[in-house]
Amino acid sequence: MADSARAARLAQRVKVLMAQSLRTVIKDERIDNVTVTDARVTNDLQHATVYYTVFGEAELKAEIAQILAKRTGALRKELGRNLTIRLTPTLEFVADEIPENASHLDELLAKAREKDAEVAALREGKVHAGDQDPYKKDEPDED
Repeated sequence: MADSARAARLAQRVKVLMAQSLRTVIKDERIDNVTVTDARVTNDLQHATVYYTVFGEAELKAEIAQILAKRTGALRKELGRNLTIRLTPTLEFVADEIPENASHLDELLAKAREKDAEVAALREGKVHAGDQDPYKKDEPDED
C-alpha cells in the first residue's frame, strides 16, 4: 500500500502528462478547448481520475467527452511510457463543473448586492415607527 503523499505526487505528474498528451496523442483541433484542471490518484496507485474543463457550447462538451472516452487507451499508453512506476493506473475523465458553479455563485452574489442596494435606498431618510430601542428595560427604583 502506497502512502498518500506518493499518490499526491503521482497525481500532479499525471495532471501534467495528461495536459501534454492531449495535444500530442489526440489529433483533433477541438481538443484545444480542453484544460486539465486536476488529477486524483488512489492510494494504491491503481486508478487515476482526471478532471477537465471545456470552453465552448454544450454540444462541444459532449463531443470532447466522447473523444476522451474513445482515446482513453492511447492516453493511458502514453502515460505508462512517461511514468516510472510498475503499473500504469487506469484513467477516468470527469468533466469539472467548478467553473460553471463559480460563475453561477458570482451571479447570485451580484443579485444579492443589487437587492441590498435597493433596500438601502428605500431606507434612506426614513425614521423608526417607534422608539430607537424597542426593547423594554427595567426602570431603576427611586426609593
